[in-house]
Amino acid sequence: MSEQQQPAFNIEKIYVSDLSLEIPNAPSIFLEREAPQVNLQLNTKNQTIDEGLYEVQVMVTVTAKVKDKVMFLVEVHQAGIFRIRNVPEKEIAPVLGIGCPNILFPYVRETVSDTVTRAGFPPVILNPVNFEAIYNQSQQRAGSESTETKQ
Repeated sequence: MSEQQQPAFNIEKIYVSDLSLEIPNAPSIFLEREAPQVNLQLNTKNQTIDEGLYEVQVMVTVTAKVKDKVMFLVEVHQAGIFRIRNVPEKEIAPVLGIGCPNILFPYVRETVSDTVTRAGFPPVILNPVNFEAIYNQSQQRAGSESTETKQ
């Protein structure tokens, strides 16, 4: 028998799969002097493309409002194609849920900031995200849901 091959992880491609910007109250919103309330929504998802080949996406929606008026809404889906080989099946989920989003996050952060700046607003700098905590929470929720279903 051949000896076990070393685990391999490669980034095949990083790209923006979706980008949307809305400024519903332009041009009057540019005259507002009040600091906006900024709301952030963040999600991740992954899918198998082929054996050992996965797509991971980090989806971010940033909404800025002044009083009840939307200043801007930007949505970015930052994606990557990753090749993972010779990794035990049980270890692939954490790589896809933690490692890959950590690689993609700086790109989505830059895209959000650049898009908002090009729209004529001050840049929005997203704070670092603990994808390990998000992954662990989703695993706990999934575990409690399956326990509830079995009872």
